[in-house]
Amino acid sequence: MGEFYTVREPLKGYEIRFGIVPVSKIRIPSIQRDLSDSLVKKLMMSIEKVGFVDPILLIETENGLEVINGQHRLEAAKLAGLREVLAIILPSELKDYIISLNVEKAPNLKDKSHQAYEIFMDYLRKNPDMEEVDLELMVEEPHYLTVGFVIDRFQDKRFPGYAFEKVLRKVDEFLRVPLSEAEKERERRAKLLLEVKDVLNRRYEELQLQNALQKEAIVTKAFQNIYGKRVRTVEDDFYTVFEKLKEEIPRVSFTEEELSEF
Repeated sequence: MGEFYTVREPLKGYEIRFGIVPVSKIRIPSIQRDLSDSLVKKLMMSIEKVGFVDPILLIETENGLEVINGQHRLEAAKLAGLREVLAIILPSELKDYIISLNVEKAPNLKDKSHQAYEIFMDYLRKNPDMEEVDLELMVEEPHYLTVGFVIDRFQDKRFPGYAFEKVLRKVDEFLRVPLSEAEKERERRAKLLLEVKDVLNRRYEELQLQNALQKEAIVTKAFQNIYGKRVRTVEDDFYTVFEKLKEEIPRVSFTEEELSEF
């Protein structure tokens, strides 16, 4: 690698390095989200106009340099024919905060859930006795873990997590049990979500709705039928809430006025 400059991060005080890195030395870890082809093309056109002036963030691991923020810029640089890019190399421990650091393309629920799952599995391998609640600083919301298990463990890449997110925020929580036990609990929660998803998809088809976002409206109405409107918290636990939803969703219907608002 070329010449690097070392500076101190002004708030936390850790050491970071800045310089030019060969593209061939950088890898994209599995924790990263899927690439957006359209974004890569836009960035490539920007690079061709003004050059590569926005450094990517890297960390040094046992596998070499991994991109923690800037994978789209990295791919765009490759398309533009660059062999080197500007980069900032961060301490390896910051890898666990990828969700907070990755601001290039606002991550959606699927992205955040995939990343949360990867963090969970990494710590499960390294320290299975660690309590899941200790991941709270690295995983923004506990339901990202449950949805992550749906998407990654059970390979349901098209799971409509957005439809359930408002409910999940009310009833999912970080577990005060070792990760080895939390893994089994997350699997159980994910399986129940998959069951409710199947019920939701059937009702969506029965109502002959056309917009996939209307699945959220079905779940919201089912929840309101059970618990009322504007409910901030519920006393029922995760399983009770979703079992009730599984029973209520097939009964959901909409008036003509409600349908016109979609």
